[in-house]
Amino acid sequence: MDAHDPARFFAAERWYRAGHGPRYEQLSRHVAALIAAGDLESGAQLPPERDLAELAQVSRVTVRRAVSELVAGGLVEQRRGAGTFVRVQGPKLEQSLSSLTSFTDYMLARGKTSSSVVLARGLFAPSADETMALGIASGERVARIERLRSADGVPICIEWSSLPIDVLPDPDVVETSLYTVLRSLGGAPTRAVQRITAANLAPQEAAMLRLPVGAAVLRIDRTGYLPSGRPIEFTRGLYHSDIYDFVAELRLDGT
Repeated sequence: MDAHDPARFFAAERWYRAGHGPRYEQLSRHVAALIAAGDLESGAQLPPERDLAELAQVSRVTVRRAVSELVAGGLVEQRRGAGTFVRVQGPKLEQSLSSLTSFTDYMLARGKTSSSVVLARGLFAPSADETMALGIASGERVARIERLRSADGVPICIEWSSLPIDVLPDPDVVETSLYTVLRSLGGAPTRAVQRITAANLAPQEAAMLRLPVGAAVLRIDRTGYLPSGRPIEFTRGLYHSDIYDFVAELRLDGT
């Protein structure tokens, strides 16, 4: 941040839009975007509460709520007697896009303890995306599991996994690793196709990932296939982009 001209970052015309939500949420999203873009670097100090309120043309209560959102999202930290600072982020987790590995196995290989909280599961009528990805009829049902995945207690992603019911008749048997259960049933995917896009978090998702509402995350849709070519898994995940990196190795054809 240019310490000589903080107004160019926090002036109201830079972040406030009428009808786009409460001011504290808009200010919180704006600061989160500055951090993501590198305009506010790791370790940088935010202006004091009173100064920030004057620059942003809001009340100190609004600033306090915006900063609380950023603290909850792990983007800034408040140091007693010193002020508010952009948190210094540790190294990101990198996952290859060329290998098919379960979340549990991936974290174990990196010396981290994975955990999952099952948010919902059961047998449901398929969505249009599930019907297309799994190649099933709209009148069939799918086994669906929604989970919050964490590493060493830090929320990493929210995942929705769907499978044909002949592949996973009882979704209640899945506690931590879906792929471990599928291997025990003799039907784990051996290859997958992934599509990666950007997304912004809705309030409920933001709360679970401890990020500000509207924060940018990675959305990954994965379809997993058996050796026979049959699609048996469709998973949609929202991944914390400040923690997770996906890496692909590219090779020149003919080499």
